[in-house]
Amino acid sequence: MIEFIYNCFNNCWNFFLDVGLVHYLILSALIFCIGIYGVITRRNAITVLMSLELMFNAVNINFIAFGRQLGTPVGQVFALFIIAVAAAEAAVGLAIIINIYRNFRGVDVDKVDLLKW
Repeated sequence: MIEFIYNCFNNCWNFFLDVGLVHYLILSALIFCIGIYGVITRRNAITVLMSLELMFNAVNINFIAFGRQLGTPVGQVFALFIIAVAAAEAAVGLAIIINIYRNFRGVDVDKVDLLKW
């Protein structure tokens, strides 16, 4: 009986130690869902940008996981490209947020509903 319990525990433990593609996809899906929740429910523009970065990082995890599974560096190349685009997006987004703060005295995205010259 003790050997049976030991074997069951050992097999379950090996399942958690063997990190495969499914584990990365589950992690990526959780991070992406947290990002979507942040974009949908938050009103602060900085929090929305942070949630977008979470979504980008979830996509990066997917690319790297599939690249590892296929044995090619293509996933890492795509991830580096996404990181570069996300850095540019963050710089432009923060510049827009600073401009919104100067005009509206706040960064609430609900208050910014019209474009002005």
